[in-house]
Amino acid sequence: MAQVLEFKLPDLGEGLTEAEIVRWLVQVGDVVAVDQPVVEVETAKASVEVPCPYGGVVTARYGEEGTELPVGAPLLTVAVGEPEAEPESGSGNVLVGYGTSGAPGRRRRVRPAAPVRGARVNGAAPAPAASAPAVTPAAAPGGPVPVISPLVRRLAREGGLDLRGLAGSGPDGLILRADVERALRAAPARDGARPAGAPASAVPAPGAAEVRVPLKGIRGAVADKLSRSRREIPDATCWVDADATELMRARVAMNAAGGPKISLLALLARVCTAALARFPELNSSVDTEAREVVQHPYVHLGFAAQTDRGLVVPVVRDAHARGAESLTTEFARLTEAARAGTLTPGELTGGTFTLNNYGVFGVDGSTPIVNHPEAAMLGVGRIVPKPWVHEGELAVRQVVQLSLTFDHRVCDGGTAGGFLRYVADCVEQPAVLLRTL
Repeated sequence: MAQVLEFKLPDLGEGLTEAEIVRWLVQVGDVVAVDQPVVEVETAKASVEVPCPYGGVVTARYGEEGTELPVGAPLLTVAVGEPEAEPESGSGNVLVGYGTSGAPGRRRRVRPAAPVRGARVNGAAPAPAASAPAVTPAAAPGGPVPVISPLVRRLAREGGLDLRGLAGSGPDGLILRADVERALRAAPARDGARPAGAPASAVPAPGAAEVRVPLKGIRGAVADKLSRSRREIPDATCWVDADATELMRARVAMNAAGGPKISLLALLARVCTAALARFPELNSSVDTEAREVVQHPYVHLGFAAQTDRGLVVPVVRDAHARGAESLTTEFARLTEAARAGTLTPGELTGGTFTLNNYGVFGVDGSTPIVNHPEAAMLGVGRIVPKPWVHEGELAVRQVVQLSLTFDHRVCDGGTAGGFLRYVADCVEQPAVLLRTL
């Protein structure tokens, strides 16, 4: 006789309390193996595939795609046969790539078990397993369209996008939400049509209702974190203009010498870690309960990255121990993962200082909000030609505005000003940095 086991949405770590179902990877009636991914969910940190710790036959799924579930809510039920499909002890896998206490790659196929009577599918009334149709891509003239998610279909329909001409970036050409959003942004606006990529509800019209956008997922997490930063951190901002001409020349010379290319962000990060070594007060956090400032012996450098899912801050671990080449490689890897939505919670947390290059948006300056619980953030504006007094004469130089927002509890303005002035000196005269190597 089969035993029915309920698999609940596991604790995804890092204080996350809910996740949105993006895509089911199994159907009712499918046979699943131990640790097989069964659903893709999106948290406030990243998109991840959740593996099931049981092997057996899926008898019910709970939640449609697009539904947000709290941690601990039922995801699906599995009928486990005997004896082949008994749950394997030691399978503690929660997220793909997070490891398991069992032997790696150890999976067993299970004997299909008869569906359990009375099981509810997606919260609906029970139905015989034989009559439960498998969800397959809808057919279209010229061949099937590889789309599973109804949310993706709705987004394409509202945007007037023909999915038959779209190449998917998912497994086996599966069309993902990111593919549709990318196509909508690239599509020219039609006469009388809404802007590409904009929701239908955003179209201005006489008597139109107001638009309400839920603060959830990444946007909700960002809102909570920024609000907490504003409530708890007495921040202040100082800024300075710097002549970045020599830094830009140094980068050109480094890349002309052959070998891997060095990014400007990596050079700025190298300047940051050198400055933090001189002013460790800014590489700290405040323990409010103990009323202590905790200075960190390492620099885990966060950097702001804009993605289709919103603003995220990946973290480069041990940035203080990396050279420009290693920093360039790690920035590229984390940026690509951020855009693909595959960053792990561990790659999005634990930062001790943040570098925000908002110059990529074409702006000169900003007053960044400190990334709680860090103590400071360096902002870098765009680098543009401007009139500048150089060696006693007026010249056109490459000028950048640097801004530092800091927690006034960890230091006073003298320390913050000293940090920012050192950063500006390194930008204006990169040779200054050699003294710290």
